[in-house]
Amino acid sequence: MKACGGSYAPAVRRKYYLSGPQWAAAYQGQALFHAPTREALGFEQVIERYAEIGIGHWTTHDTDVIPTEALGKNQQAEIVGKIAGALRKHDLKCSMVTTETFYHAVWAGSPAAEAPEVREYAKFRVRNTVEIGHDLGAGFAVYWPGSLGYYVQGAVEETETLRWYAEALNAACDRDIEVAAAKKRPTLKHCLEAKPFEPQAEILLPTSDAMLAFIASGLLTHPEMVGLNPEYLHELMWGGAPRAALARALLAGKLFHFDINDGYRLKHDVDIGVGLVNPLDWLNVLVLLRSHRYNGPFNLDYKPPRTTSLFGVFEVSFPTAVDRFITLWEMAGEAIADPIIKEATDALKAGGGATDYRDAEAIVRANRELLTLHELIAHRLVQILLGLHRGRVYSV
Repeated sequence: MKACGGSYAPAVRRKYYLSGPQWAAAYQGQALFHAPTREALGFEQVIERYAEIGIGHWTTHDTDVIPTEALGKNQQAEIVGKIAGALRKHDLKCSMVTTETFYHAVWAGSPAAEAPEVREYAKFRVRNTVEIGHDLGAGFAVYWPGSLGYYVQGAVEETETLRWYAEALNAACDRDIEVAAAKKRPTLKHCLEAKPFEPQAEILLPTSDAMLAFIASGLLTHPEMVGLNPEYLHELMWGGAPRAALARALLAGKLFHFDINDGYRLKHDVDIGVGLVNPLDWLNVLVLLRSHRYNGPFNLDYKPPRTTSLFGVFEVSFPTAVDRFITLWEMAGEAIADPIIKEATDALKAGGGATDYRDAEAIVRANRELLTLHELIAHRLVQILLGLHRGRVYSV
């Protein structure tokens, strides 16, 4: 375990904008078919251990740390004060807060249910989370509308449900403007997180592209405050390409926050540590983000496997996840600066030199050999990933 616990010092890890969720470290291994395999942890223990590892930011759902019945009451203020104290003690910052709108029985019909009292309660919850975020100095609020959908067709009227959901986001943004002005702080960046499957049978906002359309629909009173928190695996789950989804968010100016993990296409949400399944794809994702100077958070939204002990969560799982990310991030910088990739890319962009743009056959002949460079670039990226470009070979 010492050999595999990580290679970077905590001070080095803190230089990267990595955030550790309360729910990820406190995950006990439970699932639909699985009993817990680890002990429960409170925010004090998680914050302390993140500090030891070198994860400089902490994130949470409201009810990860505050009982549902205490929200908006004096007990909430006491707990938030203790959290702020723990963060100061261990020199961590709260970067993001999110609202649980999927677990409690009140969300059985979604946060945009037909019953107006459910929708008013949803507005209370998101407004309250905005206040918690400002109290803890966060810069981001994330919303995962996982229960916004249906089990059986015809049970909801989709356009009505989406309008009702927009009302909750509008309430959050309106409250944010008020609190930020009172506290003389910037408003939060409000981030929508899509997921194609679970927990409903059909999801109304299943992909980042659906979220972009929703933001631009005219339903939001402050669309400039609302962007995306794509999750790598959520885009992969439906068979999409995470890098392409991120590119579309970048073009729209809506890539605010990014949840990082790994997993498999067309499977359930396994939330494996970044780079353990698709390291080459991850290298390509980070090449894109570095090329576009993305400087937002990378939130470690994964679950240490239920086979991992509580000791292993902090001695192996999180240190290695952080260090894989750092290594891949630095490799991405190496790929961007690589002279071979640059030469190949420049040659492709220059074209083959055909002079008549109306002559298709001449254009094909001029570019036929150049297009081989696509495969060469891919091979070079694999060389960088495996260290082959540095002379790593095996004797046979």
